[in-house]
Amino acid sequence: METGEVAATAVALEDATVAFRLADARVYTAVEKARLTVDHGEFVAIVGPTGCGKSTLLNVAAGLLKPAAGAVRIFDRPLSGLNRQAGYLFQADALFPWKTALDNVAIGLEIAGTPRRTALAEAQHWLTSVGLGAFAGRYPHMLSGGQRKRVALAQVLIRNPKILLMDEPFGPLDAQTRQVMGNLLLELWTRDRKAVLFVTHDLEEAIALADRVVIMSAGPGSRIIGDWKVPLQRPRDIFEIRLDPGFHDLHREIWSMLKDEVMKGYVQSTQPEARV
Repeated sequence: METGEVAATAVALEDATVAFRLADARVYTAVEKARLTVDHGEFVAIVGPTGCGKSTLLNVAAGLLKPAAGAVRIFDRPLSGLNRQAGYLFQADALFPWKTALDNVAIGLEIAGTPRRTALAEAQHWLTSVGLGAFAGRYPHMLSGGQRKRVALAQVLIRNPKILLMDEPFGPLDAQTRQVMGNLLLELWTRDRKAVLFVTHDLEEAIALADRVVIMSAGPGSRIIGDWKVPLQRPRDIFEIRLDPGFHDLHREIWSMLKDEVMKGYVQSTQPEARV
């Protein structure tokens, strides 16, 4: 990291508006004038009703979508094209089924020109870091859902991105495995404190993991309508933190706003003209 970048804002969305042209030539505004910052080393979770544009904001930060208006800055520099400082962990598995866990993790280094022997050694290190050191030779179909997520996490972290973009990465997992993965993520994040932008539908998960929880309104034209600091001490244990009275107080406060947006989103999703 260059001198001065540690103190810089990792991600800044400045009045970012995202719009799509529909097949009938209408313009659908998904997100309107979103203002959001994520500092270096900060863990920020985004929560909101289904279809409100949470993943859209993540794609803007990744450089996969260009806002129709506003700006995106990465470490205080305008984002042009793909955000190569970020690693993106998707909800769906992105593993190659014909490659072993070891090869799936190593490929990120290999395509960047790292010699195969070096890439495999680094991949083994990261598989061990996520608790799968003994599973290097297994193919994705031989792994559980939680194990595949661990491989995917190692696949992203081996490139040492300065920013982690995570789109409901634990969504498909059962409740117990989600908590295990949450603790693993916090353990790995604590080592070097990357900037994290984490999208989830689960408010409890957001509070348990994040330094800040950001709430988005129902779409279309979704906006950021709330931003709460999470005062819970670190390090945290996902299994235990939910028993903390402060956790319940914060959950109650945020849910008082979020529940109205969830209901608006549900009603809108049942209207034919709202489907896109």
